[in-house]
Amino acid sequence: MSLSTLLPHGPRPRCSTLALAATGVLLAASIGARADEPAPLLASAAKRVPDVPWPAGDQKGMGNTQGPGTWARCAWHMGRPGAKSYELSWERTKTMPLSPFVAPLVVKPKPVAGIPGTAHAFNGETLNEGAEPGQQGTQLDALGHFGMLKQPWDGKPPFPTGDVVYYGGLSAAEVKPSADSPLLKLGIEQIPPIVTTAVLLDAKRHANGGQPMKAGEVVTAAQIKKILAAQGLARRGLQPGDVVYVYTGWSDRYKDPDTEKTYYAMAPGLAYDAAQMLGAARVVAVGVDAPFVDSVPEGMLAGKAGPAPGALPGLPFSVHHHLLTQVGIVQVENARLHELAADRVYTSCTMILPTRERGAAGAAVRPVAIGAATKGR
Repeated sequence: MSLSTLLPHGPRPRCSTLALAATGVLLAASIGARADEPAPLLASAAKRVPDVPWPAGDQKGMGNTQGPGTWARCAWHMGRPGAKSYELSWERTKTMPLSPFVAPLVVKPKPVAGIPGTAHAFNGETLNEGAEPGQQGTQLDALGHFGMLKQPWDGKPPFPTGDVVYYGGLSAAEVKPSADSPLLKLGIEQIPPIVTTAVLLDAKRHANGGQPMKAGEVVTAAQIKKILAAQGLARRGLQPGDVVYVYTGWSDRYKDPDTEKTYYAMAPGLAYDAAQMLGAARVVAVGVDAPFVDSVPEGMLAGKAGPAPGALPGLPFSVHHHLLTQVGIVQVENARLHELAADRVYTSCTMILPTRERGAAGAAVRPVAIGAATKGR
């Protein structure tokens, strides 16, 4: 079944974005510490969020949802009494937890330099050869980061790159025709500015008894519904164009300097049915306070354990697969969510602006959220 059969269609009445935003700000001043936006604002904004199907050859996926509708919801949160800003990324250093899939990130400061005949002095840094800063630290995956084969690779070289299929059915020849080619389609530059409402799902508090989730554990679709209800968001639910942040508590292990080397070895994450639910809801991005949006049991990366429960055959990173290649949802890994969770900021305005590096499969990113605490939940 396609998304177009699951989601509503209808005429889009014209409405001033500024008027929607102003209405939201006025309503914010009259409503106490609740998590969800006023129903009239949600209804008006929803009519302005574009719906699937997207045009042929689309490269933005759910990024198409961003615009006046999501901006209006965002404005309500920025105007709430008690709203504050939250940093959702970790500071980037050469001693932070580093991905085992790519080269280490080593930043080397350059000596102070000057320009002859001037009073200027300036500083800079260099990166080590082979560094992939777009895949380290808090980062965003482009839709072209993942593709799929029609059947599992047997491990015998060469890897059948020509058989890879990407989001929207785009072929390898269209996306990455050669080993040294950048992404000709689906690169990070195709992601529009993400300015929208965010929903924080506090799985640690509301699905795991206040304890951090363990490696290999998953957040299921049923648990997402439970968390939404516990946070007072059952009526609101997930809106088209939302960003969904999932706080598992795994980031308690994020230490800098990273001396334990356990953070990237395994992790909890989303269940496959949760990815399907998020796709049907038309969210624009998913962020998790862990190195993978998928759950990775202990030993899986070393080939000593299988994938998490519910993973599709031959696709141990089934959530990556579904979000990036099937429904066009980008993902933020290593999100810094503990402060949002501690303050119970269950809904907020969030902004995610990746660098526009043409043809890149990922980018370092600095997401922020602006919102007010929800009392008593």
